Amino acid sequence: MNRWRWRLVAIALPLVLSAIAARTSAAQTHRPITETDLFKFVWAADPQISPNGSQVAYVLVNVNEDKDRYETQIYVVPSDGSAPPRPLTAGRNDRSPRWSPSGREIAFVRTPEPVDGKPKPSQIYLISMDGGEARVLTDAPKGASSPVWSPNGGTIAFVSTPDSSSAQAKADSAKKAAADSTLKKHVSDVRVITRAQYRWNGGGYTDPTAHSHIWTVPASIGPTGALPTFKQITFGDFDEGEPVWSPDGSRLYFTSNRRLEPYYATGGDELYSVPAGGGAMAKVASIDGGIGTIAPSPDGKRIAFTGNANAKPVRFYDEPDLFIVDAAPGSSPRNLTTAYDFDVESGIGSDQHSPRAGSGGGIIWNRDGKSLVVVTTENGTANLKRFSAADGKVDSVTTGDHEVVSYSASADGSKIVTLVSTATNIGDLYVVDANTARPTPKQITHINEPLFSQLDLSVPEEFWYKSFDGRRVQGWILKPPHFDASKKYPLILEIHGGPNSAYGSSFTHEFLWMAAKGYVVLYTNPRGSTSYGQDFANIIQFHYPGDDYKDLMAGVDEVLKRGYVDSTRMGVTGGSGGGVLTNWTVTHTHRFAAAVSMRSIADWSGFWYTADFTLFNPTWFRTAPWEDPKGFAEVSPITYVANVTTPLMLIEGEADMRTPPADGGEQMFRALKYLHKPTVMVRFPDETHELSRSGKPWHRVERLRHIVGWFDKYLQHVPMSAYDVK
Repeated sequence: MNRWRWRLVAIALPLVLSAIAARTSAAQTHRPITETDLFKFVWAADPQISPNGSQVAYVLVNVNEDKDRYETQIYVVPSDGSAPPRPLTAGRNDRSPRWSPSGREIAFVRTPEPVDGKPKPSQIYLISMDGGEARVLTDAPKGASSPVWSPNGGTIAFVSTPDSSSAQAKADSAKKAAADSTLKKHVSDVRVITRAQYRWNGGGYTDPTAHSHIWTVPASIGPTGALPTFKQITFGDFDEGEPVWSPDGSRLYFTSNRRLEPYYATGGDELYSVPAGGGAMAKVASIDGGIGTIAPSPDGKRIAFTGNANAKPVRFYDEPDLFIVDAAPGSSPRNLTTAYDFDVESGIGSDQHSPRAGSGGGIIWNRDGKSLVVVTTENGTANLKRFSAADGKVDSVTTGDHEVVSYSASADGSKIVTLVSTATNIGDLYVVDANTARPTPKQITHINEPLFSQLDLSVPEEFWYKSFDGRRVQGWILKPPHFDASKKYPLILEIHGGPNSAYGSSFTHEFLWMAAKGYVVLYTNPRGSTSYGQDFANIIQFHYPGDDYKDLMAGVDEVLKRGYVDSTRMGVTGGSGGGVLTNWTVTHTHRFAAAVSMRSIADWSGFWYTADFTLFNPTWFRTAPWEDPKGFAEVSPITYVANVTTPLMLIEGEADMRTPPADGGEQMFRALKYLHKPTVMVRFPDETHELSRSGKPWHRVERLRHIVGWFDKYLQHVPMSAYDVK
């Protein structure tokens, strides 16, 4: 070796040793993620870029551990990342920031603190970007939400519910009281139910007399501080969705389902408009299906919308598409994405989307009206795509193994701010130059860096495998930190809900904590999952559960081939549709040593009768339970409960109206107790179907502890007296 090579080695060796030492030091200073890190998580939500593209307003959501609640404030950050974010508002429940057309003010929604223990309705506030305190703009008795500025900035449209305690309502009540003296002594709390859909998960029982309508209010407060008078624009016995202004400010567009009993039909929301000053509404467009987000073109001559068009015969799942229709009433919508076999305006399943403050996004028109940008999902990822308004030709605005959770564009569409989640990051804001081909997004926030810089997080390994019939299925393997392939690890199979949903490149605390506790975590997207095309999502119609279970077992077999999983220490868990498949799994195989079924269904006939939504059309089932009792029984896990040998934990939210506990966990628990099989039921007071995603912070932590505690007991042989019969 010549002297120059020796000199290079002499230079390089200290650098290598230094790098190894740095990695060793970093590994020693990092720690595994824990269940209580949820209290430290911070979420960004609903990013809104200013009209000139120079600033971004967003909602910051954090946990108040002492009060066991989430709190939200509005922050602002330069879109070039030249300065750190700063708080704009000081409330504890501020959300929905919306820039004025001039960019000098922001309208937002604030829920004031309760007074004497009584909640106060949310109202719209204004705050100047020049400084000063936020000022209330509305005093709607039932609250105000969804503020939308008119194009000239002079008016704000919003959504509210008429006050039933108005002067006219009080007069009517007084007349009734005079006619019936008993009303003077007693106010009834009895509900008279006339509609098949009469309650909603998270919303409780529906008030058939209360409807959300569109209102407008001048966007200014007088020098005396007197609030402007707001005006009701839409009326009637149906709800109207969030309004959208026409570019010239003359009309308001909105969606509404104006069928008295919509569950008898296959149609959904339709597109309407109303003069901005009030007047007769007109139907602009409808499809045989439902309309979602709407966006007028810059010249106002066309309207783009997302929608789910029904097939004939009715399908289990209808892939969402992008449509364009002329703004003049009577035009026929044109589907731009018939050749694009993925899901438009869809997302990826995760337990760490913002638990408050919603999201944002929709459809973005190019300034010249020749193309549109919208989020889509493909193979477990979510990115922005641009579609030609002429022929639907598609290209990518963002790419990568991540989820674009929400986004908004500057007034000219040249800059887009995106909220991006990855498998190892809850979510940060990135700004994209929409006029550049394949732009490189610029990160402008590092919201959870103080916490995540301390954590040792595993990165999932993506893989594809063939199922029993040759169909390809995508999955991910999340290994424990400092994984050693020569060892044998316990495995947990995670099953997503829906079933028309998808796991993918998005942050999931539950998986990461399981891995940190020493488990190999397997999650896959079996048939029925979205982001793989119409046929893949619809193929389980009338056969759910069934072949999707076989896809899951094929995934387990594929991981076992790798040699690092102990086949005697495997667990299975899932929630909602994943709970259904967990129940199905333990009634059809004995290969799992423990299982946790969450917010599940065991008896489909019971679900048909009691779920918050109806299945009157042949989507999931061909007919009603009494007309096909055998068909319902064949796909109900409770039918096979005598086969169970796997110790089963059942987790239920007591206010869950989507999968009522009586049709799921309660049935499985009572049956298994009768059969003297190891089982336990864990019930969470006041929690809905959203327990894992937006339940009370402490309940979310306790839920994680119970899941992993059950697996620790049976897969790691850790003593757990909490689950012993007392």
